[in-house]
Amino acid sequence: MSVSWRAARAGLRSRAATKERAVTREARALERVKTERGRAHVTKLLASRAARTHRKAWAAVFAALALTSLLLGSFVLALASTGLGHARVERYAAADLVVTGDQETRFTAKPWGSDPQTARAGLTERVRVPAGALGVVRKVPGVRAAVADDVFQVGRAGRAVTGRAWDAARLAPYELRDGRAPRGAGEVVVGGGAGIGERVTLRVAGADAAYTVVGAADGPDAAVYFEAAEARRLAGHPDTLDVIGVIAESGVGTGELSSRVRHALDAAEIHSVGRRADGDSAEVQVETGDGRGGPEFLAAAPARKGMLELLASVAATVVLIALLVVSSTVVQALRQRAHEIGLLRAVGATPRQLRGAVGREVGRVAARAALLGAVAAIPAYAGLRGLLGARGALPPGLELPFPPWLWPAPLVTAGITVLIARAAAWIAGARAAKLRPAEALRESAPGTPRRVAGLVLLGLGTSSAGTAVLQSGQAAAMAAGAAAVTMVIGCALLGPWIATGAMRILGAPLRRFGGPGGRLAAANCTAAATRLGAALTPIILVTAFTAVQLSGGATLTHAGQGQAREAMRADFAVRADGGLPSGAVERIRDVPGVRAATDVVRGTVVLARRETGEPRLDRLPALGVTPEGLPHTLDPKLRNGTLSALRPGTVAVGGDRARSLDARPGSTVTLRFGDGVEKKLRVVAVYERSLALGDFLLSRDELLAHTSMPGPGQVLVTAAPDADRMALAEALAAAVPGARVAPDPAPIQVEPEDQELVEVVTVAAVSAIGAYTVIAVLSTLSLITIGRRPELRLLRLAGAGRRQLRRMLRLEAGATALTGLAVGAVVASVPLLAFSVAMARTVPYLPPVQALVIVAVVAVTTAAGTLPPARAALRGRYPGAGPAEG
Repeated sequence: MSVSWRAARAGLRSRAATKERAVTREARALERVKTERGRAHVTKLLASRAARTHRKAWAAVFAALALTSLLLGSFVLALASTGLGHARVERYAAADLVVTGDQETRFTAKPWGSDPQTARAGLTERVRVPAGALGVVRKVPGVRAAVADDVFQVGRAGRAVTGRAWDAARLAPYELRDGRAPRGAGEVVVGGGAGIGERVTLRVAGADAAYTVVGAADGPDAAVYFEAAEARRLAGHPDTLDVIGVIAESGVGTGELSSRVRHALDAAEIHSVGRRADGDSAEVQVETGDGRGGPEFLAAAPARKGMLELLASVAATVVLIALLVVSSTVVQALRQRAHEIGLLRAVGATPRQLRGAVGREVGRVAARAALLGAVAAIPAYAGLRGLLGARGALPPGLELPFPPWLWPAPLVTAGITVLIARAAAWIAGARAAKLRPAEALRESAPGTPRRVAGLVLLGLGTSSAGTAVLQSGQAAAMAAGAAAVTMVIGCALLGPWIATGAMRILGAPLRRFGGPGGRLAAANCTAAATRLGAALTPIILVTAFTAVQLSGGATLTHAGQGQAREAMRADFAVRADGGLPSGAVERIRDVPGVRAATDVVRGTVVLARRETGEPRLDRLPALGVTPEGLPHTLDPKLRNGTLSALRPGTVAVGGDRARSLDARPGSTVTLRFGDGVEKKLRVVAVYERSLALGDFLLSRDELLAHTSMPGPGQVLVTAAPDADRMALAEALAAAVPGARVAPDPAPIQVEPEDQELVEVVTVAAVSAIGAYTVIAVLSTLSLITIGRRPELRLLRLAGAGRRQLRRMLRLEAGATALTGLAVGAVVASVPLLAFSVAMARTVPYLPPVQALVIVAVVAVTTAAGTLPPARAALRGRYPGAGPAEG
């Protein structure tokens, strides 16, 4: 040993005496203030002195609270902006009000032991109004003009554009910048890209026709305007209208005119077109103000609602994690002062005074941190908006206002952050304040109630994960998420026992292969199980949280991609962005060398169901196909039934959905299409590859009948075994003029309409919360190491060398990281296994790169929180004396 035990004892006595004198002075001041100014001043004095003395400890709490305020503030701004969101008003900007169909479907059910509740879902296909509504609206007093508008898809030069009647252009208003308005069936006005007098070929509803360009208009380039009668003919629904735009007479208020129009439509018993479900009233809607943009951008309202639900879920997760992280950080900041608090209790400080002092300390730190986070929340939200825009995650036309009066909203979350901090301080200070003075001077082992509570939470988490296996869809995801959070909290309570068990496993290798530093590390970790347990909690949290969030989506995507590759059997895809001509699939089947051809269209359906008694409406993607030769082009892997019977009035159902609906060939399933029309469909087949092809396969004609603006047409083609593929590609192009023939088409995988939005928000949330929990790991470990400085100095006085202590700290950090990663992986695997079995019938999948990133981040953060804070105790030949030894 480089220093004698006598010198060590002398140094310890000197330091103990110094600390005792400081505490004695503080106690005397306490007694003086008690007699002079009362208990409130005692609390204030203790808080102010402790805040100055423990600045480094409170710095970690400050960082955690500032990040809490930033995350909550940014998500509140996103929620508020989305709540104010609306569809952009373009096409009907000059109309005072718009009459349109009811773009919402409803499902009412009575939950167990509760009053009836109604679920609502937006419809993304056009809901039309009867043509007779136009005459009713025109007769309303105060209406200067009522203009019918039908919007349909037009193919022009291989791309999709929008077709309308020229009369409806005044609702924008779009005006001619050259030429004249169309006067006959063969004339059009274009938005740009063609000269006056030019002949253009346009494809509408699969039929090609030539038109003469007679004018050029303002507004979007991807628009073609027809003469009114021709537009009605091309729209294909002469008895219905898409929208009626209303222009008021001078001096008539919008609100007054809206009431008149509403009353006239009700008196005439005008309802939206289509047979709706019982209880789903389909009144014609009269929109004013920002509501006029909804009939143009049909996907905006459903996307806004989904975004609100997603952001609310993320914000709730942030609050829960913030409570756990802030509580852990505050507890650790106070734990290193346990002896000081005990001495204050011994000299007369009451529990109420200590709780008040701790509350004041945390309150001061929390107020500054919360304000800083609130200010930073504005640029953080701006970054989220920029990310959504850059990735194209928002649907066209959705406006998210951010008015200046909304900027102070993070101040509300700053107040919530302060409340979280005060609650954490109350919880952390309650135990130390209630202990008797003699007990407060020594660290006691965690009690049996804590162990029982932790085991109960682990049991509840496992039970919730088991529930996820029996559920599907959103219910399975929610059960798995609840299981992960519950088990993490249980591990936080069981931290000391987890640490003890880990050291029984890791202690022997540390002692045998770690040398003196390893023996010191094993002894320290075994003796300070409570401290090691506190260090494990944030590591388990960051590992389990990121693994569950990343692996859940990755598992479904990976399984879906595998099914999509297995399902795709086609050799060619024939496409046309402006729509394929009528009879294209029949012409393709007649081409020599074609074994099978399938026309595939995309659409949506809405499924009304109950989940734990609550009414739910799920908007699901669906495929419409022609059944002839389907297994040779797009094989859904038939379980039972026959796909050849797929025609209007029938449906094929995915295996998991069939199980939840108790559907089988011959039974019926009730679906609502994208335009709200409800229909009972007979099940003709059940198939396996629903993650790739969706839960429902419908007849192409059935789905197109309820699709207002079909997407790009696509015919999948499989070549005969002996066909010359190059010659076949040329023959296919000749058979369908204007179409593109692509060899080896990409696998088809249906995705929800808001898939990109969900992915971007989820990745942003996981990144933000992951970074937050990493900061929590760093803060907690730094606090623990700072509190160990006297211990490290004592070890140095007792003769331990700096290299030995550095090795000890490295091995302790490695053992902590390894234990936290292992326990976090186990905690994550339980709900993930339940989720993946319920949703994908497979084991959880996490991309190797993401797994390596999690391990690397935990390892680096653990080392950064353990080694740098210990430098002060390892400097010099003696603790705190002179330069470092060579």
